[in-house]
Amino acid sequence: MLRLKNKWLWIVSLVCLLNVDATAQISMTLDDALNYSIEHSPDLQRALMNLRRYEFSLKAQRASLKSKFSLTLNPITYSRNRYFENRLSEWYTNESFASTGTFSISQPIIWTGATVSLNNRFGWQNNKSSLTGGENDNRAYSNDLYLSITQPLFRVNQIKLDFKNIELDYENALINYALQRLNLENSITNQFYNVYTAQNSLEISRAELKDAEANYTVIKNKVDADLSTKDELYQAELNLATAKSTVDNRIVSLDNAKDDFKKVLGIDLDTNIEIIAQVTAQPVTVDLGKAIANALGSRLELKQREISRTELDLQMKQIKETNSFNGELSLSIGIIGDNEKLGDIYKTPTNNPRVSLSFNVPIFDWGERKARIRAQEIAIEMHNLETDEEKKAIEIAIRKSYRNLNNLLTQISIAEKSVKNAQLTYDLNAERYRNGEITGMEMNQFQTQLSNRKMSYVSTIIEYKKELLNMKILTLYDFENDKAIIPLNLIPATAE
Repeated sequence: MLRLKNKWLWIVSLVCLLNVDATAQISMTLDDALNYSIEHSPDLQRALMNLRRYEFSLKAQRASLKSKFSLTLNPITYSRNRYFENRLSEWYTNESFASTGTFSISQPIIWTGATVSLNNRFGWQNNKSSLTGGENDNRAYSNDLYLSITQPLFRVNQIKLDFKNIELDYENALINYALQRLNLENSITNQFYNVYTAQNSLEISRAELKDAEANYTVIKNKVDADLSTKDELYQAELNLATAKSTVDNRIVSLDNAKDDFKKVLGIDLDTNIEIIAQVTAQPVTVDLGKAIANALGSRLELKQREISRTELDLQMKQIKETNSFNGELSLSIGIIGDNEKLGDIYKTPTNNPRVSLSFNVPIFDWGERKARIRAQEIAIEMHNLETDEEKKAIEIAIRKSYRNLNNLLTQISIAEKSVKNAQLTYDLNAERYRNGEITGMEMNQFQTQLSNRKMSYVSTIIEYKKELLNMKILTLYDFENDKAIIPLNLIPATAE
């Protein structure tokens, strides 16, 4: 399991920053955002709590398989009753006073489902019985020591079954946490790049505004010198106003994206954050066959399917016991002794063996057992069908992602060339615009084209990075670093 101790220093630093002036600015990379969200995501924390709950349940179940020691004390038991003795045809009175204690050691046997126990019952009693013409009185110590075993016959091992169910619940909770962790990475990554896209769009718009201001100054000077008509100045003013409006709109979009991102991270909304990212196109080689094979062997959803199938098999065992032949064997051996003197309690001991064998023989159940078994068989068949369909869906999703990655690489190459061409076209026509060879409206079109090409290029790279993350989640394999992902290693160790 991955221990997060090496990340505490960054987290503590971030928390300290969050407690300072609200105007403080935090520079955050994608790794920073992921590390912080792991500690503060409500969904992930709930999944972790559920995991810990089943972890302690499993510990309790393991403890229940060990020997149990118990002591039962009855310090005072007193009774006075009057009975009619049919044999003598007369009434008699019985008065009893006793004090007892029982010490037991019980040990379940997981291999057979039996229970073995050693018991010792020690006590003292004063018993009086009064009949017509006489009275009997007995005061004595007694001790009953015996070893017993109870073994179910022809039925499912309930001890092993209960333990297996708890193990499956714990394993399922592990998988749920790991899935939440992967989903969180996907969500944070998308939000992170949303902020980056808005941030990048604002930078492009500000560059566009700077160019619009420069063009406006050139045209204004030319109009003042009667070298250009006023309609060109009007168009330059419109271009400048449009550029300023675009900057204002992009500032609003960036602020909205940051608020959404801060909400997901759990950061104070008044804290300013700046996204730091290097969005470059680095082609990654993805082996489709390897991707599919690793996914089918590692996907947590398929492991959950395996757990569900095991649970269905365990349920089938219990269902088959409905109205079925079964029995129970009970065996006990020991000695009991009693005497007025404590030291002579086993002077004349008595053996007290006990044997009990019982069977439950169903005769007719109107087809209940057969129908229940068939219903469970259909449930298993449905499960197998759904598992096959899920495997196909996983393979199809990987194939689509693989095609998207290859297509996006082509789109990145095209977008990169498009930016270069748009920049050359803009520079050439900017000079023509200053020389009065083209109108302001035409120049605005070249400016808009350049800005759109730049944003399209960055967006395509981001889509490629998102698709790489999607491939990693789909296959549980990191092709960028060429290593398999073991999701259960993402789970932090238990804090004892």
